[in-house]
Amino acid sequence: MRTVIFFLFIILTACTNSLPEGVKVESLPAVFPDYMDVTIPRNIAPLNFKLVDSKQKLRVLFKSGEAELIVGGTNGKITIPKKKWRALLEKSAGKKIDVTVYENEKNGWKIYAPFAMYVADEPIDPYIAYRLIEPGYELWNQMGIYQRDLESHTQTPIMENKMTGDNCMNCHSFCMQNPDKMLFHMRETYPGTILIDGDKIEKLNTKTDQTISSLVYPSWHPGGRYVAFSVNATKQAFHLNDRNRVEVFDEESDVVVYDTETHEIVTSPVLFAKERWETFPTFSPDGKTLFFCSAEPYPVTEFKQIKYSLCSVSFDPDNRTFGSTVDTLYNAGTDGRSASFPRVSPDGNHLLYTLSGYGNFSIWHKDADLYLINLKNGTTRAMNEVNSNDVESYHSWSSNSRWIVFSSRRIDGLYTRPYFAYINENGQAGKPFLLPQKDPDYYHRFMKSYNIPELITGKVKPQGRSIALKAKNDPGVDVKFKGSLH
Repeated sequence: MRTVIFFLFIILTACTNSLPEGVKVESLPAVFPDYMDVTIPRNIAPLNFKLVDSKQKLRVLFKSGEAELIVGGTNGKITIPKKKWRALLEKSAGKKIDVTVYENEKNGWKIYAPFAMYVADEPIDPYIAYRLIEPGYELWNQMGIYQRDLESHTQTPIMENKMTGDNCMNCHSFCMQNPDKMLFHMRETYPGTILIDGDKIEKLNTKTDQTISSLVYPSWHPGGRYVAFSVNATKQAFHLNDRNRVEVFDEESDVVVYDTETHEIVTSPVLFAKERWETFPTFSPDGKTLFFCSAEPYPVTEFKQIKYSLCSVSFDPDNRTFGSTVDTLYNAGTDGRSASFPRVSPDGNHLLYTLSGYGNFSIWHKDADLYLINLKNGTTRAMNEVNSNDVESYHSWSSNSRWIVFSSRRIDGLYTRPYFAYINENGQAGKPFLLPQKDPDYYHRFMKSYNIPELITGKVKPQGRSIALKAKNDPGVDVKFKGSLH
């Protein structure tokens, strides 16, 4: 008898292929996350959502040409079947999906005005990596670097600090979105930089007598041999009465390039100057240019005067040498704002960076927005299509240059969450969408920030135990400072 009842329950709950009669209204439904008029990839996980302030039964019609999907929901929520969603997206690639929400109220069904989702032809890289951390920097407890399958709602750990004495781990970075070639730092307990190349795991001791710190913010050279890093004397402060709650600033910084084959650090006078602070390096996709941020030093008491220009210098990977001429793409002295986090699209056409009022740690600056430089003609513009009234900061590109992921505090001003946006060949962006979760209420109860979202072309091999053993038992390779080369 129980089997028969269960079978009937499955039939009844699955029968949502019919739409009820109801009263049409002109208003759009209030949905969370905001998936109205967003541009999405053809391979994204189901965009489950809820009707705000509703606990009613729902029906939702997804329609694109002759293709359609009807989904039923309860308690104001819609959970879309994965296989049917994927089939709909495949049929809708390059087109739009019209979404009509039906809500069962006391007096009958209400039919809201439809909204659209636009499905791009180009897929997004199937995975994203990020660190999950409480939204403060004075203390930490549980911390980890995780990866998320963007074609489903599955998250798995790359490395969690419970395996290495609850230490800090940060600054994960991948070589050209390659999940098999990455690095990240461990701090405090078992300190060192962990470099992973396939099955090879290496621990590096990166503090030298000539550098002010261990290696910090990384950027891989596309050839995979070199990694550019900043070295930073970083301090932090906490405001009692300021909308920017946390202040992180450098008292000194330089840029160097690490050679993975020789375990040597090389640099240049234009990157290692006492009269300038250099940070946030990133290589061009052809490997011949190194972009970085550079500021005139100021004392800590004048931290709001510290403003970074966006610069570049040539790099010769065959000889490990740098040019002597620095080009300025954004001049903080002229414009009066401060640049951080430059990232070049893999096709070499565009450079995305963050602009805020001062400093370089823009992830807590309410005025931080994304800006885009067209590297073909040199024009710069604010990415108004993706910016909000709150923080937009860290960002990365997909391997096909058609998608970006960026962190934003637009929901509540406290937690950073990952948003995705489509970028066409001309650098125009579609409306961004929030990383979809199985439960639409997930972000209202999850108490950690998504830090350093990085798109990758596949799944990182699970090697947590091997990494932990390497961190604990290996003394590490000492990195040597080779000095300034021209």
